[in-house]
Amino acid sequence: MATDIQKLIGTSEEDDDEEMDMDVKEEDNEENGGKNTVAQIMAGVSGGTTSNSSDNQFQHQQQFQEQVTTPSGGARRSRPLEEKERTKLRERHRRAITARILAGLRRHGNYNLRVRADINDVIAALAREAGWDVLPDGTTFPSRSQGSRPVGGTSAAVTSSSYLVSQQTPPASLRGVSPGYQTSVEYNTCRMRGVFMPNPSPYNLSANTQSQIPAVGEGGEQTESDLHIGGSMDTINDKQIAEITPIPKLPERDFAATPFIPVYVMLPLGVINMKCELGDPDGLLKQLKVLKSANVDGIMVDCWWGIVEAHTPQEYNWNGYSRLFQMVRELKLKLQVVMSFHECGGNVGDDVCIPLPHWVAEIGRSNPDIFFTDREGRRNSECLSWGIDKERVLRGRTAVEVYFDYMRSFRAEFDEFFADGIISMVEVGLGPCGELRYPSFPVKHGWRYPGIGEFQCYDQYLLKSLKKTAEARGHPFWARGPDNAGFYNSQPPETGFFCEGGDYDGYYGRFFLNWYTRILVDHGDRVLSLAKLAFEGTQIAVKLSGIHWWYKTASHAAELTAGFYNPCNRDGYAAIAAMLKRHKAALNFSCSELWMVDQQVDFAEALADPEGLVWQVLNAAWEVGIPIASENALPCYDRVTYNKILDNAKPLNDPDGRHFLSFTHHRLSPLLMDRQTFMEFERFVKRMHGEAAVDHQV
Repeated sequence: MATDIQKLIGTSEEDDDEEMDMDVKEEDNEENGGKNTVAQIMAGVSGGTTSNSSDNQFQHQQQFQEQVTTPSGGARRSRPLEEKERTKLRERHRRAITARILAGLRRHGNYNLRVRADINDVIAALAREAGWDVLPDGTTFPSRSQGSRPVGGTSAAVTSSSYLVSQQTPPASLRGVSPGYQTSVEYNTCRMRGVFMPNPSPYNLSANTQSQIPAVGEGGEQTESDLHIGGSMDTINDKQIAEITPIPKLPERDFAATPFIPVYVMLPLGVINMKCELGDPDGLLKQLKVLKSANVDGIMVDCWWGIVEAHTPQEYNWNGYSRLFQMVRELKLKLQVVMSFHECGGNVGDDVCIPLPHWVAEIGRSNPDIFFTDREGRRNSECLSWGIDKERVLRGRTAVEVYFDYMRSFRAEFDEFFADGIISMVEVGLGPCGELRYPSFPVKHGWRYPGIGEFQCYDQYLLKSLKKTAEARGHPFWARGPDNAGFYNSQPPETGFFCEGGDYDGYYGRFFLNWYTRILVDHGDRVLSLAKLAFEGTQIAVKLSGIHWWYKTASHAAELTAGFYNPCNRDGYAAIAAMLKRHKAALNFSCSELWMVDQQVDFAEALADPEGLVWQVLNAAWEVGIPIASENALPCYDRVTYNKILDNAKPLNDPDGRHFLSFTHHRLSPLLMDRQTFMEFERFVKRMHGEAAVDHQV
């Protein structure tokens, strides 16, 4: 497998060794500059605690850099964008481990740590437990009862953490630091609930296995690669070289002989240019062959309305897609296509700009109410307002008719691919980013995570619908949007509408939110009824975004502004699931890889719960018997995240044997093609297919 990748991408072992050496030096410089990693802290503070296999794999990802072969045969460093991706992945991983350490200490060790505690608090707590005195300014010295501890320049000394581990009975198992599991049931249960159970048996460290770390004298320095848990240290030419002793691996759930789940890879946003041509056919073919070698089932691609019907209504150009689909067929891959009726650009992760068709933009200049509008009157041209679904404002056609004509043209153009079963699924875009939701948190209007967003119902067509509904209810004065719902970056307690006991749960609030979510469901109902006709005999799907921030509040404000009427006393996803059931559509749900602990570290004040949201949505869909597909919301390259996806895709001990219909990796990139990350991805594909996976970690 590695040989195939080298042939297709152009890497060599010599180049890899050179790049890995450079990366180690980079890591050393970064650590000496003051950025202490969790691996160092746990080696120096909790010596003898083992690190799990996902941590080992992550360190290998840090060490490997993508090689790009130049015409002269030399190699150059990765592009800055890929370096940034690696840095983001590394920092996210470290923050996640930090949060798990804090959670484990609070839960199992009875340490009195504040909610926003940092690593300094952890070190101080562990040092005090070991009998050291720690002053507020950080000064640390042995207590009188403990006596002096030996310090030497090159001789090994047992650290305070070794003393700590040996004295604890039983030792506390920290989440993210190789906790043990007695059974696979405990493993899965704890992962889902965000609680890792202690199990001392694999990690009871005796005196001969405890970590020994030499003291660093004047002029000496320690790097991240020097600090390995469970090893001994030798001094050779003033450099510390770790001799790693074997450590027990974290028990990992075995997915062999589990249901087969096909894996697709989303192509880059700009794979088809604005002239509807395939941008880099040779480079894409090379990448598709690599995916095929890993037994990936197929690819997913956006079919952009703004490219195909760009200049004149009902004149469609499918040339670039025809060439792409032919390439996919020759490689015997499958296709999932997205009817993308939204613009690309301006959102997180967008690296190209693909606007709506030019003729639609012309209409919008004279009639801006065809776009969603916020309370301040700002228009959002990312997609058309659902208020014109039945309004003939698009040169004699309604919005729904425009969508239907586009889908019929696609079906007629590629009918042979449908007949041969190459096109396995059609995802129908129903809103911004192709998702069924209001564009309530647009970055171009200043929104930043974790803002609650704003209601998007102030174009004349939606206001007319609201007025009609209010009058039918007998309360015409309710024909308005909330005036106390805050702004894009507000937090629920700062508003009168979303705060605890706020207006969202009053008579007017319930009326408005019922109308607001009904517009969303009706839009999906109308478009899917026509999509089912256009793509008869093929699975259709709808993408639903995972809006997990403020999920732990009573109002679920971010979900409300996006159109999901899902406060703590109401199931806002049941009506959507029932609508999808009527059209036999699958639900494509993102954020299945997110961890609650990651959100607690990055934005503790956001009160997010992605795990709770995932299970609510999955249960709502499975209750009515609709299939579920999924894709990752954030870049995914490490084993910990892949394991999270697998746990959700194939729930352990589910009595009904329910599992995902398919999974789409978001998306094809140079970083995914990197040898080490691709090997981990290949392992993930095998486990999704229910095959025994080879462990590439060393």
